[in-house]
Amino acid sequence: MTSTLVPGRTPLRRGPFSGVWRPRNVTVLVAAAVVLVLALAVNIGRGEFPISIPEVLAVLVGGGDAGQQFIVLELRLPRSLTGALVGGALAVSGAIMQSIARNPLASPDIIGITWGASAAAVTLIVLGGSGLVGGLAAVGLPIAALVGGLVTAVLIYTLAWRKGIQGFRLVLVGIGVNAMLAALVNWLLIIAQVYEAARAQVWLNGSLNARGWEHVVPVGIALLVLVPAALVLAFVMGALQYGDDTAKGLGVRVNTARSLLLLVAVGLAAVATAGAGPITFVALVAPQIAQRLVGSSRPPIGASLLVGAALTVVSDIIARTAFGSVELPVGVVTAVLGAPYLLYLLIRQGREARA
Repeated sequence: MTSTLVPGRTPLRRGPFSGVWRPRNVTVLVAAAVVLVLALAVNIGRGEFPISIPEVLAVLVGGGDAGQQFIVLELRLPRSLTGALVGGALAVSGAIMQSIARNPLASPDIIGITWGASAAAVTLIVLGGSGLVGGLAAVGLPIAALVGGLVTAVLIYTLAWRKGIQGFRLVLVGIGVNAMLAALVNWLLIIAQVYEAARAQVWLNGSLNARGWEHVVPVGIALLVLVPAALVLAFVMGALQYGDDTAKGLGVRVNTARSLLLLVAVGLAAVATAGAGPITFVALVAPQIAQRLVGSSRPPIGASLLVGAALTVVSDIIARTAFGSVELPVGVVTAVLGAPYLLYLLIRQGREARA
């Protein structure tokens, strides 16, 4: 039996195991990892006490003096690490949703998942009042965001279901739910006390300011649990992109597989939103960048994670340096970078629909 060789792919066989070696994928992963590490070093080195990139890297591998170790490991690393983890989680969530819906517009911040998590978290902030302090804030906010994201996902899935899920219908239903949740959040901000409203507004802009290890741990645990699950389910996404009938013909339990993938995506988006607020457009843009870099038919999980992490950290650098002493929330920068791409996608979708 002869096999057809696909350019850029080399079949590998070792006994009963077989696979495909894709050098381009590995190159993209390595390049994205290098960019991420350098961006982390630059971001950590900035501050009232500047630290050079080599010194930051030395501290991260166990070197440096006591003062540098305290500044890097205790004061600055949690912020940058939170940004990287949140960006990676959002990107993987976007990659899964875009693959399920077979639509590049299907990201958690466009179809309402992020706003569902935000609405639950803002409700907790506003109604919790001054009693929401200490450990309750650290534990209650992620749980509220996770529950809000899950409930929103179930609502969107139910409303969009018509003997199956079509990507365009899912996006339209999600946009409608997104608008209602945004109105709910605005109403909560109106009825809130000044302090709670200001706190919620800062959180809604997507900020990495004052992030500590208590913010790193929940997102890190979510990634350790959910990203391997996404990688295990990656083969199912490859079948789903051909449609439900074809996937069923390949032996895939479509509804079960889609539900599991949606649960993973919502979990990642909700935890990321709880950790740093709704950082917009990372989940939309990063998977598409990764897909084009790798040259695959759908957004890849690993490359999306690294690209999303690097994009968020680079955006944080811009937010901290673009206006001198004035520091912007990182969500403002990602919105400025992602909004033109959203317009491009909308225009391209319109042209394809008319063709």
